[in-house]
Amino acid sequence: MAKVLFIVSGATYWVLKDGTRYATGYWAEEFANPYKILTDAGHEVVVATPKGVTPNVDMMSLRPEMVGGNDQALELEAIIRSAEVMRRPLELSDVRLEDYDAVYVPGGHGPMSDLALDADVGRLLTQQLTSGEPLFIVCHGPAAMLATRIHGESPFKGFDITCFTNEEEEGVGLAPRAPWLLETEVKEKVGVNFSRGPTWGPYMVEDRNLVTGQNPASASVLGDRMLQTLK
Repeated sequence: MAKVLFIVSGATYWVLKDGTRYATGYWAEEFANPYKILTDAGHEVVVATPKGVTPNVDMMSLRPEMVGGNDQALELEAIIRSAEVMRRPLELSDVRLEDYDAVYVPGGHGPMSDLALDADVGRLLTQQLTSGEPLFIVCHGPAAMLATRIHGESPFKGFDITCFTNEEEEGVGLAPRAPWLLETEVKEKVGVNFSRGPTWGPYMVEDRNLVTGQNPASASVLGDRMLQTLK
């Protein structure tokens, strides 16, 4: 069976424009749904974070109103509790990509705080992209692409991608307070070709070995696509 590396944010907060700390982390369903899809099929998931810190779930992402009801929230919580790999992550600096069949980066606002600035993330994403091996990134995960720039140039330039939109950021009330907006930043600073689907609806873009998803609802779609890729 295959082995998939999940690169997960280790952030617990994001500093907003006014200097206040906004509690965050990874988004529950963006980890849990692909994790369950892959592990139910018998594949192995390994988690890596900056400095090997234990990932922190964004508590907002476990609220019933955010995930379609109380049953769904309890199911996500159960998956996360059962995922031992989240309690013993690797350090990103120790990762050997040749050990894995695919790489996946879930979102949440956490990546805006740490993955966007992490040199190891930049190195690993560049290596995975140029290797031609599968790379899946969802929601705020594409913030990690910002870390791939060397002298302002990113290997992701010219790729077709999607990510959490400015409109969706406005919908959660953070757009006016955010120090930067992901959609704007990846278009302007990475040079990607951006497209989007309906707000809050699942939407996936595939370009060569890179597959991106727009929002939390897109995580299961990416999980299913990963499963197809690994067969």
